[in-house]
Amino acid sequence: MLAERIAELITPAIEAMGFELVRVQVSGSQRPTVQIMAEPASGRAMSVDDCAEISRAISAVLDVEDPIAGPYSLEVSSPGIDRPLTRPKDYERFLGHEAKIETNAPLDGRKRFKGPIKSVSGDAVELTVDEADVRIPFTAVHKAKLVLTDALIALHQAAEHNEQKED
Repeated sequence: MLAERIAELITPAIEAMGFELVRVQVSGSQRPTVQIMAEPASGRAMSVDDCAEISRAISAVLDVEDPIAGPYSLEVSSPGIDRPLTRPKDYERFLGHEAKIETNAPLDGRKRFKGPIKSVSGDAVELTVDEADVRIPFTAVHKAKLVLTDALIALHQAAEHNEQKED
């Protein structure tokens, strides 16, 4: 898959700069758009300058490796507050916060789950959905993201406040 190939190519450059790759998406066919989502490994907030720096670095990698035939657009962004959950560590970081998960195939008759993240084990996440605990293997997850709540906004504001104090 093209997105996975691009991720393999750009991850070393992104990590060398002190960032972590969150997600790569490729959309469109005539002139594809390559969307790169990254965040600082330190946990600090992502700046516009960070996005520009990453964009320049990975443009050079993609120009040399040339995984995309023809012209394409490159977009680099941060995950944002109601971020996608793409790695087990994302779920661990946001334990107790509400998440929406859509699975590839039905689990117990449903594909969509919404509830607080209760726990994370090596190969699955557990949500509390309608007062019942539901275990969802990471291999079954099609897409997942945090739900924007007051608690999540408060967490984000506290992180920004702490970052400003450090400057």
